[in-house]
Parts: sequence; C-alpha cells; structure tokens
Amino acid sequence: MSELNPYEKFLDGRPLDAILRATPGEIARYLEAMGAEKSTQPPAPGKWSAAQIVAHLADCELVFAFRLRQTLAEDSPVLQPFDQDKWAATYAGIPGAEALAVFSAMRTWNLRLLSSTWPAAAHRPVTHPERGTMTFQTIVETMAGHDLNHLGQLQRLASS
Repeated sequence: MSELNPYEKFLDGRPLDAILRATPGEIARYLEAMGAEKSTQPPAPGKWSAAQIVAHLADCELVFAFRLRQTLAEDSPVLQPFDQDKWAATYAGIPGAEALAVFSAMRTWNLRLLSSTWPAAAHRPVTHPERGTMTFQTIVETMAGHDLNHLGQLQRLASS
C-alpha cells in the first residue's frame, strides 16, 4: 500500500473515471436493497451505518472537490488534512438518500472538472502534510480507491 494513497490496494484495474462514474449508482442500489430503516442501523457499536458511510462519502467528495481545484489553481499547494471521525459526529439522523443526493451532485461536478483537465493535469504537484508530495493523479486514484473501499462496506451491509 502506498503512503501517498492509502486506498491504492482497493483499485481493481478498471479505468479510474469508470469507477468514479459508477459509484453513485452503486450506492443507490445498496441503499435501496437495505431500505431506509436498515440503512440507519450501525452494524456494531462504534461502526458507521450505511447512511453514515454515505454522509462520509459526501463530505469527502466536498474535500476532493476543493483539493482538485486547489491543485489546478495553485503552484504546489499544501492540502489541509481533516479528522473524519470529528466530521462524522454530525452524521446522526442524516438519511442515506439525502447524503447520496449531495454526493451525486458533487461527484457530477467533479467529473465535469476531470473531463476537462485530466489527464493533462495528472502531474501537477501537491503536498499532503501527512502523506508527502503527490500529484493531481494521486488525488484521482485516491478518490477511486476510497469509493471502492466504502462500496465494499455498503455491499456487506446490504447483504447482511
């Protein structure tokens, strides 16, 4: 596993843009399979429910949106890390469908940006204070791996 992309191990060889485009539909399918009530039930104490996972994905898509744009707009910017557990403290009561709507809108916006800038911007440098110097491409790879990680969790929750 790469220090630059902790989600690299989840990448499955598919084109990154195909993974990114498919994710909203896959989330919708898992939420539908679970139903609204089951999607809000954590699988174990201290674990996120499916709805909370989708809220996390929505927050991360917002973060990725900023990071992609910052990397395009600035020369060698330094990214701001965030504590996902502190952000997750606000997720209680957010319906999965609402979180999915936010995620889907942000993902559509990010895909529009990527369609006009990537792969030409792939080698633009950016620094993550905890992971080191990486590129625009690394951010896109992280997005896709992060999607696959959480889609796996949603799939397990939907089938339990």
